[in-house]
Amino acid sequence: MKDFNRMLEKYAELVIKVGVNIQPGQVLLVQAPLETAEFARHVVSKAYEAGAKYVQVDWDDEKTTRIRYEKAPDDSFGYYPKWTADMMEQLAEGGGAVLHIKVPDPELFRGIDGSKVATAVKAAAVAREKYQAYVRSNKVTWSLIKAPTKAWADKVFADLPEEKRVPAMWEAVFQMNRVTEDNDPIAAWKDHIRTLKEKQEYMNNKRYKALHYRAPGTDLRVEMPEGYLWLGGGDYNEAGHYFVANMPTEEIYTMPHRTGVNGTVSSTLPLNLNGRLVEGIKLTFKDGKVVEYDAVSGREHLTSLFETDEGASYLGEMALVPNDSPISKMKRVFFNTGIDENASCHFALGSSYPVNIEGGTKLSKEELLARGANVSLTHVDFMVGSEKLEIDGVLPDGTTEPVFRNGVWV
Repeated sequence: MKDFNRMLEKYAELVIKVGVNIQPGQVLLVQAPLETAEFARHVVSKAYEAGAKYVQVDWDDEKTTRIRYEKAPDDSFGYYPKWTADMMEQLAEGGGAVLHIKVPDPELFRGIDGSKVATAVKAAAVAREKYQAYVRSNKVTWSLIKAPTKAWADKVFADLPEEKRVPAMWEAVFQMNRVTEDNDPIAAWKDHIRTLKEKQEYMNNKRYKALHYRAPGTDLRVEMPEGYLWLGGGDYNEAGHYFVANMPTEEIYTMPHRTGVNGTVSSTLPLNLNGRLVEGIKLTFKDGKVVEYDAVSGREHLTSLFETDEGASYLGEMALVPNDSPISKMKRVFFNTGIDENASCHFALGSSYPVNIEGGTKLSKEELLARGANVSLTHVDFMVGSEKLEIDGVLPDGTTEPVFRNGVWV
């Protein structure tokens, strides 16, 4: 790469101006792994150049995280500091923004008692429930982005010599985010968002009442609630500023009806579930709820997921991604949901996004449930797309028409 530092600058400018779209006077929280310090400093610089009032960086070290699971007493894992949750709530209530550099090591918890991880994940979810409600209703501006760490690069590019893995991961991150040496990535993203909006509008205009998925191991009918909305690319926060919550993104997504899912679905890519790999997932739904489940490996981690709360056994999101998306064409599993979900159609177990139903951001949990949305402490995406996936749209009169064939848009 001719000028790596310049590429870092372009990427940092992209995530500040398009991802969180920092406004003058806004406060920004950056959550970053220690290994990404060089890139994080570029992000901080670009944020202040964009007019940020204050930028706080919270550094994350997975080795420190693992020490807790190896050494801490059992009662540690049910504890989550209230002051951390309060900080996140205050940031959201003050109109702040959060940028997560999210790259969990797929092997982080190898050999760790899964019940410890499950307890800690649930404790955090309970403590941060109010903040997550702000996230899902766009009260806070947020964006999830990627930057290489050695553990992640070692897993994804294990076929390369060790010294080439992190550089290869940087190349991949730049490529999937439309950052090249000779282009303007901000302009490229504006074009990309327009394309996603065209698909979003097409599906919203169709007003299908259900989608029927068929593929090896999959025969699933998913109904949508009255007033559902397809979204894609990005969305507006409460103050009316546009932001892109996931970079990269190739999806349009909506809300399934909580009790309108029936049939069987099989995953097509591994799931990195909070640092624990689950592969070969198979779920059977009846009236919206998972009634049977299995996995080729990591089934016990699915069990802990379903034990989170009642809503964890229902779908909260369905997303369409063509099998010829730029990330799919890279022909590599990234063991990172934020990337792999953009190579594949996917569903999410757990909470719906209130933005996916008309007037949803103003509704209480009880009102959302009454409208057919799912409510849960968790939200976990899993991938179901492949070149063999077929999807039919079911119109209000019961007739069907093709939406996807051979994994791509008809």
